[in-house]
Amino acid sequence: MTRIQPGGRTAAVSAYIGIGANLGDPVAQVRGSFARLAVEVPDTRLAGRSRLYRNPPMGPPDQPDYVNAVARLHTRLTPRELLHALQAIEQRCGRVRDGQRWGPRLLDLDLLLYGDRVLDEPGLAVPHPGVAERNFVVLPLQELAPGLEIPGCGPLAALARAFDPAALIPVEESGDSAAEAAAGEPPPGRRAGAGA
Repeated sequence: MTRIQPGGRTAAVSAYIGIGANLGDPVAQVRGSFARLAVEVPDTRLAGRSRLYRNPPMGPPDQPDYVNAVARLHTRLTPRELLHALQAIEQRCGRVRDGQRWGPRLLDLDLLLYGDRVLDEPGLAVPHPGVAERNFVVLPLQELAPGLEIPGCGPLAALARAFDPAALIPVEESGDSAAEAAAGEPPPGRRAGAGA
């Protein structure tokens, strides 16, 4: 359980952030979000990051593929404060919330997990709804914390066994695939319909 320190601040908690983009230069947006999380979120430090992966969009098919990753933060912010900090970064990166679900995004930052907390409040649900059904969340999470237990869902390792790791396409970290990712072009040999 999260401990509250005198003065109302929480003790440091591990929080996991889902990162995604499919407009502009998605690779640059996702990579840049790691730096933004490290310097723009108060009382927080970036403690780890997964590789970047390309996958088809969950929503309307007439949009470019997404580039996704997961970051681990150690934060003293409350869940609500952290959510507001993530939304502020999205806004600074040009995201406009128009109510469209699963549509194209310049940047999407989702609070996936906040320690072992389970919250269901207006505008804030932790764990993030659907976290256990999304390969582009579960598999990068497993990179960062293979022994993690997702409250209400069980061990991450068991959840990961339900997904084919080949369904996510790793993005080259050298930057060679940045133009390809921006264009939404699948790499040669990619299986049609892979991912979720």
